Amino acid sequence: MVIMTLEGISLTLGDTRILQDVTQGIEEYDRIGVIGVNGTGKSTLLRIAAGELQPDSGERVMRNGLRISYLPQDPRFDPEKTVLENVAGSISQSQEYWNVQGEAAAVLEKLGIPDPQAMPQTLSGGQRKRAALAAALLSESDLLILDEPTNHLDHGMIEWLQEQLAAYRGALLMVTHDRYFLDEVTSVIWEIDRSSVYSYPGNYEKYLETKQARMDFAVAAERKMAAIYRQDLAWMMRGARARSTKQKAHIQRFEALRDREKIAEERNLLIESLPSRMGNKTIEVRGLAKSYGGKCLFRDFTYTFLRNDRIGIIGPNGCGKSTLLKILTGQIPADAGEVEIGQTIRIGYFAQENELPEQGDTVISVVKDIAEFIPTADGLVSASVMCERFLFDKHKQYTPVSRLSGGEKRRLSLLRVLMAAPNVLILDEPTNDLDIQTLQILEDYLDHFSGIVIAVSHDRYFLDRVVNRIFFFAGDGTIGRSEGGYEEYLLRQEEAGEDAEERPAGAQQAQAGKKERPRPAAPKKKLSYSQQREYDLIEGEIDELTEKTRQLSAAMQEAAADFEKLQELTEELERTEEELDRKIERFLELQEMVEALQ
Repeated sequence: MVIMTLEGISLTLGDTRILQDVTQGIEEYDRIGVIGVNGTGKSTLLRIAAGELQPDSGERVMRNGLRISYLPQDPRFDPEKTVLENVAGSISQSQEYWNVQGEAAAVLEKLGIPDPQAMPQTLSGGQRKRAALAAALLSESDLLILDEPTNHLDHGMIEWLQEQLAAYRGALLMVTHDRYFLDEVTSVIWEIDRSSVYSYPGNYEKYLETKQARMDFAVAAERKMAAIYRQDLAWMMRGARARSTKQKAHIQRFEALRDREKIAEERNLLIESLPSRMGNKTIEVRGLAKSYGGKCLFRDFTYTFLRNDRIGIIGPNGCGKSTLLKILTGQIPADAGEVEIGQTIRIGYFAQENELPEQGDTVISVVKDIAEFIPTADGLVSASVMCERFLFDKHKQYTPVSRLSGGEKRRLSLLRVLMAAPNVLILDEPTNDLDIQTLQILEDYLDHFSGIVIAVSHDRYFLDRVVNRIFFFAGDGTIGRSEGGYEEYLLRQEEAGEDAEERPAGAQQAQAGKKERPRPAAPKKKLSYSQQREYDLIEGEIDELTEKTRQLSAAMQEAAADFEKLQELTEELERTEEELDRKIERFLELQEMVEALQ
C-alpha cells in the first residue's frame, strides 16, 4: 500500500536545477536508502518528503493520518530547555510524561549522552545529532525519515541502530553513506543523478549490480545512437530532399538524434598526486599519555609508524581518538611522552571540521591558496583541472564556498589536503558527509598512495577496505593492536572470549547480520532466443551498412564523370540506405523491448 507519493517534483535553487519532474512512491514497509553525489539534492528530497520544504512544482500526496518522524541534517533545539526536555517534548504524548522521559533518558545514554539534563548549547555537534536521532526513533510514526543517521555514531551505536530499524514497523527513507549499513537495512535504493531519481529494488549490493547493467546498456545504446547520427549527418550534408514521407521521417529522426540528451560514462573523482619524498625517519611515538577532567584517555602509548602503514583507529565516542590525532599533528600537547617527526615528513590532516574560508572566496581560489599546480604521474596539472577531477566543473569552480552543501565542502577540504602532496595522511572521520562515489575513489587513491595512512573511522566498510592494522581503545587507558581490518578485529575479540559487555555493543549481531537475508526471487524476464540473437547481431549489421554507404558515397565522387557508373552507384546507395533504415527501426524496436525488461 502506498503511503506517500511525490508527483512531478521540481526544484531549482539559485541557478542550479536540483530536481526535475521526480515521481516516486513510498509503500508502507519500504526501506529506502537515498544515494548520490554530494550536492545533487539528497537532503533536499528528504526535506520535501518531510514537509519541511515546498518544491517549485509538483506535490506530495500522503495517506490520511500519516505520521512522519524526521531527523534533519542539522537539528535545532530550544536553548531554554534541557536535552531531555527537548527530546521528550518532541515525542507523542500517548503515554505518561514520566514514562516518556524515562525512555528518552535511556536512549540518550545508549547514544553516548549520559547527562540528559545538560543544556543543548553545551553539547558537541555530534551529541546534538545523536539527541535528535533519539527523538526521531522514539516518536510514533508510520514513516521514519533519517538524514545521515550514522554520522557521529561509533561502531556499537551503529550496530544498535541497525537492530532498532530492523524492529521498526513502518516505512524508512534515509540518506547514508555507510555501505554496510545500506546493505543490512535497505530494501530499495533511490539514486539521484542529474536531477532525476532512479529506483532500484534490493539493497546496496543489488543496486551495484543493477546500476552497472543499466549503465552498460545506456553507454552501448549511446554509441549506437552516435553512429546512426554520424550516418544521418553525412546524409544531410549531401543535401536532404524532403519531398517524400520517408525522407521527412529521416530528417525528423536526424533532428531527434541531434537534440537527444547525451549519455556519458560517469565522471569519477580522480587524483594521482605524487607524494613528497620520505626519509628513513617517519613518526616515532614514545610513552604518550593524555587525561581530561581526571579521566585517563590513554597512557604509555609507543609506536613507530612504518612506511606504507595503513592504521585504523577505533573506539567509543569520547575515548580520545581525535585527541591522539591532534597530538600527532602538534595541535595539542601530551601530558607525558613525546612525538618525533622526521624532517622529510609532510602531514596532510583531514579534520572533522571543514576549515575553509567562506567570506567571498570561491572554490577555485581556496584550491589555488594551496597550490597553482600539482605534480602527477602525467606531469603538472593545474588547480582548475584538479577541481574538475573532484567533480567541481567550470561553473561550480566560481561558486562561493558558502553556497556549497556540507558534503561538497568536505570534498573541497579533501582536495586541499591532497593538493599539498603529503606523504603522511591523517584522516579524522573521513567518511562523514562524503558521498559514496567520492569514498570509492578515495579508497582507490589510498591503494596507490606511497605513504602512511592513519584514519579514525566508524565506517566498517572503509576500515575493511583500506587498513591493515587496527588500534583500539580498550577502555582502561591502553591502546591495543589487531592485525587486519575491522572484521578481523571482531573475530579476534570473540576468539579471546571477551564478554559481550566488553566488546562493542552488537558485535555478535553484526557477525550474524552479515548473512544475506533471503529475498523472494523475481520472475525472470528475457527476450526470446531469436530476438536475443537478432539484437546481438544487429549492431554489427548497422555498422557494416553504415560503412558501405560511406564507401559508395566516396565511389560516387570518383565516378562523377561516368554517368552509367554513377547511376549504378546511386541505385545501390539508395538500396543500402533503405536497408539501413529498416535495420535502425528494428534496432529501436528491440531496444525498447530490452529497456522494458530492465
